[in-house]
Amino acid sequence: MGLLRMNFMGRHYECMSDCADMSSYMSRCHSCRVESGCFMVYDRPNYMGNQYFFRRGEYGDYMSMMGWRDWIRSCRMIPMYRGSYRMRIYERENFGGQMYEMMDDCDSIMDRYRMSDCMSCHVMDGHWLMYEHPHYRGRMMYMRPGEYRSFREMGYGGMRFMSMRRIMDSWY
Repeated sequence: MGLLRMNFMGRHYECMSDCADMSSYMSRCHSCRVESGCFMVYDRPNYMGNQYFFRRGEYGDYMSMMGWRDWIRSCRMIPMYRGSYRMRIYERENFGGQMYEMMDDCDSIMDRYRMSDCMSCHVMDGHWLMYEHPHYRGRMMYMRPGEYRSFREMGYGGMRFMSMRRIMDSWY
């Protein structure tokens, strides 16, 4: 179980599960503290918009840290996972083009697979973070088990994912 506490001072909200719309609990949030677990936070309701990964710690000025102009609008708790990790990445939408199966972190799909783009994936096991640039930099997207046929249709049309990392139990 995870605990995300919004706002250090003044009115605060404690979240121990997914929350699709924070506005019913507080109008704005300028700081947060993760007391246990890991969370993905979003700058729009319903788990949309820019995403950022928070693990145990304090985020007193997360807005400037992430370059956001807005505050956290929704959050998703990432369940602890201790099994094996497996994900297939595809060069094209709808699982087309070159396919590679990953079971560990990849700091550059270009260097490892000579793959210049990843437009769909199938996460079979584990929870993953996909990053816009090599070496786990830039904007990110949380991937839990499931099929992701088109990153473009998910709202990531102008973004290319170039590195992937497993969310490990040691992060909790």
